[in-house]
Amino acid sequence: MTERQVYIDYNATTPLKKEVKAAMIEDFEIYGNASSMHASGRLAHARVEEARRFVGELLGAPAEDIIFTSGGSESNNTVFQTIRRLASGADGRVLAEGRTEIITTAIEHPCVLNSAAFLQTLGFKVTFLPVDACGKIEFAAYKDALSEKTLLVSVMMANNEIGTIQDIREIAALAKASGAWVHTDAVQAAGKIPLNVRELGVDYLTMSAHKIYGPKGIGALYVRKGAPLFPLIQGGHQEDGFRAGTYNNLGILGFGKAAALAAQDIDVYGREIRALRDRLRDGLWERVPNIKINGHPEDVLPNTLNVSFPGAEGESILLSMDIMGIEASTGSACASGSLEPSHVLMAIGVGPELAHGSIRFSLGWGITAEDIDYIIETVPPIIARLRAMSTLAS
Repeated sequence: MTERQVYIDYNATTPLKKEVKAAMIEDFEIYGNASSMHASGRLAHARVEEARRFVGELLGAPAEDIIFTSGGSESNNTVFQTIRRLASGADGRVLAEGRTEIITTAIEHPCVLNSAAFLQTLGFKVTFLPVDACGKIEFAAYKDALSEKTLLVSVMMANNEIGTIQDIREIAALAKASGAWVHTDAVQAAGKIPLNVRELGVDYLTMSAHKIYGPKGIGALYVRKGAPLFPLIQGGHQEDGFRAGTYNNLGILGFGKAAALAAQDIDVYGREIRALRDRLRDGLWERVPNIKINGHPEDVLPNTLNVSFPGAEGESILLSMDIMGIEASTGSACASGSLEPSHVLMAIGVGPELAHGSIRFSLGWGITAEDIDYIIETVPPIIARLRAMSTLAS
């Protein structure tokens, strides 16, 4: 084991920024229930609304269009359950007439894939769009799938495993022309690339605080004014009746601070983190023979690098790197316990064997050029050793 630690798994979660942590410690003293009418409650409510404004500004959205949730999965589920209620009868099954079709992609986050699959069991027709070798949706297939019966189009803005960014503005425009509602899971995109919901033309957008150096357990759903929404959690009046439950004051305030910092730093983030990512990509390409870079070469998150190492198994690579203090991932944190190859890599044409030998490096604030050079020095001998063992075993 080494005492050196290089955390390079920021797509799984980010550490709290020191400014966020300081703000949350200060906010421990704001203990009032934000729904209460007394002074302590009014103070808590004012801080919640300030945080709502900061989150809205990060997305180019009015504060009143932001609904706080427990995170990305709840936000995504809220949208899909809204669609279910729009098209279903009292028994929960889809009505025979009307808009009964949903379009999404084969590379979505599991909470979207599973939500769509559940609606299939209720009678919805769901199209899982294919993607090309870079992870972009096949627009010919998308146009063929759109019809007067399409109710929802849900396409993630940036993929959590390979970082490919979709053309959401064009996707939304085509969906709108067919009269469908549009949702994008922007959990990985928010805070990393500039976003403006008005320019994108979406009705719903999902984000999560712990991907932008905020606390876990708090997220947001943008809902365009006029778009339908049914509460996933029934109860009190909070969030204008769309999300019941006592306000998570501390989480919301930390989220607001993280969003304000992300909006302030987004240009610098894009420039500096992309430079480090490219340094890592080029270094591994030069030092490790026969590797494959997964994802789009240009339309990709500035912080995400997915690399396949033929002849080496992903978990062995991870464990070997971990011994050397390098903490990365084989893909989505939500699928880390699965032995199945990544559905994202399979969708872009990476075979099962190569998918099992793929590592996701995701960078963030705190990573230095020295850290990148340490990875470039450390990983090649690990791959060489594992490949040699694999050759001996065969």
